[in-house]
Parts: sequence; C-alpha cells; structure tokens
Amino acid sequence: MQSPIDSGVVLITGASSGIGRALAREVARRARALVLVARRTERLEALRAELSAARPELIVLVFGCDVTDRAALDAMLLSVAAELGPVDVLVNNAGFGDLSLFDLSAWSRTEQMIALNVTSLAYLTHRLVGPMVSRGRGAIANVSSGFGLTFGPGMASYVGTKHFVTSFTEALRIDLAGTGVRVTQVCPGPVQTEFAEMAGNFTGLEPPALLSISPERCARALVRAVDRGRALVVPGVVAWFVVYLGALCPRWLLRLVYRPIARLLRKKQLAVRGAPAPP
Repeated sequence: MQSPIDSGVVLITGASSGIGRALAREVARRARALVLVARRTERLEALRAELSAARPELIVLVFGCDVTDRAALDAMLLSVAAELGPVDVLVNNAGFGDLSLFDLSAWSRTEQMIALNVTSLAYLTHRLVGPMVSRGRGAIANVSSGFGLTFGPGMASYVGTKHFVTSFTEALRIDLAGTGVRVTQVCPGPVQTEFAEMAGNFTGLEPPALLSISPERCARALVRAVDRGRALVVPGVVAWFVVYLGALCPRWLLRLVYRPIARLLRKKQLAVRGAPAPP
C-alpha cells in the first residue's frame, strides 16, 4: 500500500528547527504539499525558500502559529482546508522540556508545557483524524521521547507529558486498526537540537556522544516508520538499548538508582539559583 506521504498533504508542527525542520526536508521530495507550523515565522520562511528552490512544484504553506492558541489553530486549519484540501499526514512534533525538580519549577512553565506537549497534540489529532478515517487513508505521526517509555529524575512534568504521548499513540493505533489510518511514533534518546538550551540545563552537562543522534537521523526513522506502518521506533542502537533497558528494568531498582542522582540535582539547582524553593 502506498505511503500517505507520497503525493500527500503533510502538516508538521514545530517545523522551524530540529526534528521538525529535518522532517520537512525529508518528506519534501515526496509530498504534494507541506504545511509548516511554528511560532518563528522567519525561520519557516527561510525553510520554505529552501524547499521551493529544490523542488519548485512543491506547495509549501507556512503559518506562524502558536498551537496552544485554539483560535489561531482553528484559523490555520480552515486556511489549509481551503487552499489544499484534507491533510493526509499529521506530524505532532512541537514540544519542549523543562529540566528542573518539580517543586523548584515555575508553574507557569509547567502549565505551558502541558498545553503544548499534551493538549494541543490531542486537539490537533482530534481535528484531523476523523476526516482521515472517512477517507480510509492517512497517518498520525507523533514525536515522543525515550522518557515516554521510562522515567528519570529532574524532569517530572516533561516525563509525564511524554508518557501521555506514548500511551495515547499506542491506544489510538488500536482504536484505528482497520480504518486505513496509520499511527506511529518515534521515541528518541538525546537528539542534537535546541532541546537542552530550551529546557534550562542548569547542570552544564551534555548527553554522552554515544547516545546522541542527529535530527536528520531521527526524522528518517520516523518517516520509515510511517512508510512501513510501524507502531514505534527508537532510533540509534545505543539509545535503543538504553531506553529499552530502562523500560524493562524493575521500577524499584530504577528508583533506587535515581534517588542519589535526584539529590545531586537538587543540590546543584539550588546552588545555581542561589535561592530557596518557591512556594
């Protein structure tokens, strides 16, 4: 069966950088049209110029849209439907993390992360998956995380949002079995993007080079998963081993291992802040 990417309309959120930008470049050779969504419009315009120069017949629409803004999201979807017709592939890539002990984190940031990583992903999927089912063709591709399969200290809210994405995707795949709509997800380990900078890496440490992969490699893995109808992919041999080791390891053992690490993180974060925990 032909992949819905081929000659399809592909909508990618968080397309201005990292995995989203790599995904746009990866599918631009095959899609009929791309819809690139992010807040940083100037980056999207630069990407559109690049993709259009490489393949002039490709239609590229850009929307400087905050996907947590329901009104802006609805307006964007109306414009896409009017100009291109139905969306064939939705890639829910937009999201960010927060490296912080939960009690030391700002609630405003936590709330924003839940709105982006969870609520907007579910809403956008709900808006677009129904028409896909009616047509008997389409794909939902979600960018989760290795933390969607396990857990760790210092990122409670982020880990929680990614557990939602992973479980939601798995359940949605079962719900849509036999409809012709493919549902897949990528659960990468560290990817060489702006993630650590945006997450507020107070430790000053970088992930081990052996674990890290490029956004291009992550994008290729997700596209292959859509093409082959796979449920879940963890790109990178080392990352795959570490993620599944964490997923299969007894939780009591993980808690035992992570407890001293959490204490060190608390000490470091308080030292960096130079202030007591917020109320």
